[in-house]
Amino acid sequence: MIHEPKNRLRGDESEMTLSLQDQVAVVTGGASGIGEACARLFAIRGARVVVADRRETRAAEVASDIGGVAMAVDVARNESVEALATRVEAEVGPTDILVTSAGIAQNPVPPENLPLETYDRVLEVDLRGTYLSCLAFGPRMARRGRGSIITIASITGMRSTPLHSYGPAKAAVINLTAGLAAEWGRSGVRVNTVSPGYTLTPLLRHAIEQGRRDPAILAENSALGRMVEPDEIARAVAFLASAEASAITGINLPVDAGWLTAGPWHTYGGVRPARPPEDSGA
Repeated sequence: MIHEPKNRLRGDESEMTLSLQDQVAVVTGGASGIGEACARLFAIRGARVVVADRRETRAAEVASDIGGVAMAVDVARNESVEALATRVEAEVGPTDILVTSAGIAQNPVPPENLPLETYDRVLEVDLRGTYLSCLAFGPRMARRGRGSIITIASITGMRSTPLHSYGPAKAAVINLTAGLAAEWGRSGVRVNTVSPGYTLTPLLRHAIEQGRRDPAILAENSALGRMVEPDEIARAVAFLASAEASAITGINLPVDAGWLTAGPWHTYGGVRPARPPEDSGA
C-alpha cells in the first residue's frame, strides 16, 4: 500500500515568503518527474521557467501548462548545453536559478551483468551532464554576482547499493556540488544539492505497476513508512533557490522520508510502529 503524504501543493503558494517572483529558472529534465514538479512549483511562486529537456514535445506541453518556455537540450553534449544557456540569456533573460534534474537510471544488477555501455551512459548523463550544465550557467551567474544552482543527486550516492553506475555518479554529483559552491561562493553564487529518496515519479510508478519494485518494501525501509512525492522534492529545491536559504551553500539535503535513518533499525527488528492515538475521553 502506498501512503500518500498529507501536504500537497496548493494554488496559493505564490503568497508564501519563498517567492521567486520574476526570477528566471532553468530546469533541465523539466518534462517529467522531479524536474516537472520543480518547474510547476517555480511557476506558482512567480518565476519565469524554462523547461529544458530532450523530449521537446513533452517539454512544450509542460511549459504551455505553466506559462513557461520550452527549450531542447541534451545535457550529455557540451555544445547543446552551451547553446541552451546562450538562448535562455537572449530570449528569456539572465538565469537566476538552475536545477540540474536531467538524468537516467539503471537496473540493480551485478557488475558482471552491467554492460559497460550502460555504465558509461549513466556517468555521461548523470555526472558529466550535471557538470556541463553547471559549467554553462555558473560562470555567467558568477560574472553577474548572483545565482543559485541546485543539483539533483540521490540517497544512493550516500549508501551502498547494487546500482554500480548510478550510485557512484550521484556520489560524485554531491562532491562536485560542494566543490562548485566553494569555487563560485565569493562571486555570489550558491550551489547546493538535493538527494531524493524513493520518489513516486512516473518511472517508479511504472516499475511498481510492472511488478519490478515492491512498494511495501520501499515504504517499510523509511522512518515515515512511505515514499516521497515529486512535489516534496520540489519544495526542498525551491527553498534552496529562495532568499530564505541565502546563507546556505555547499550542502547535500536528503529528502527521503527517513530512508537513511531507518536502515540500521532493521538490525533491531525494524522501525517501531505508530503509537496508538490518545484517548480524548469523548
